[in-house]
Amino acid sequence: MIGCGKALTFLIGSLVNWRTLALIGIIPCLAHLLGLFFIPESPRWLAKCGRLEEFEVRLQFLRGENADISQEAADIIEYTENFRWISEDGVLHLFQGKYACSIIVAVGLMAFQEFGGLNGFAFYTSSIFESAGFSSKIGTILAAVVQISATGACLGCVLTGFSFFLQDLQRGKELIPILVLIGVLVYLGSFELGMGGIPWIIMSEIFPINIKGLAGSLVTLVSWTGSWVVSYTFNYLFEWSSAGTFFIFAVICGVGILFIGKIVPETKGRTLEEIQASFTHIQQ
Repeated sequence: MIGCGKALTFLIGSLVNWRTLALIGIIPCLAHLLGLFFIPESPRWLAKCGRLEEFEVRLQFLRGENADISQEAADIIEYTENFRWISEDGVLHLFQGKYACSIIVAVGLMAFQEFGGLNGFAFYTSSIFESAGFSSKIGTILAAVVQISATGACLGCVLTGFSFFLQDLQRGKELIPILVLIGVLVYLGSFELGMGGIPWIIMSEIFPINIKGLAGSLVTLVSWTGSWVVSYTFNYLFEWSSAGTFFIFAVICGVGILFIGKIVPETKGRTLEEIQASFTHIQQ
């Protein structure tokens, strides 16, 4: 859905000026605000607060009226009891040894998500196309279309960097625009199907309930700080070396692949309690 939203923004942005686009952006914000009133309370939060009747009602609502929630409800209550008397005051509480792995995984994913060049590609798409001699309007429309495809963010960075490397060498001028187009489209498409959303899902899964709020705030702070840094520095990097900028992003994406392969755990087919217990060494 994030990819679809960006695709729609690219399409509308190719037809109107940025001020009009910013005003249009108010509409989904208002819809989001109104929608907050219809989101049910988290069953785990209700269990943590001791509101067990509401907890069961909400869990049944989320699972469906015909679902058997007895075992899941018992597991959640048992797990919540393990943390009932654990203090959650203060940010420093997050940096205990038993939470270190969770923090490293969540913060690391967000760092690689942002420093892999997302906002350089997203916010400066038109500038990238124009620098390569490709129509920015056609490029942004195609970028909207490709949000639903996939190949690899690292490959997209390499292709884009290589095209500007050829430009610096004054070779293959006829290939440069098409290579940049392919690189940008490959990056945007693959990112939205992988690093665009999965780090947020992992973050919601790996933190135990007693630190979930503080940890989520910390990880979100890292994400938006990285977003600001990349957005602010992209123009300076691009002026320094257009090819070098994308090769730097490619290296970061490559390191991110190793980080995910070595450190990020598989969460498929496991309950939240099982995932969090494996991180914090609490035996259920």
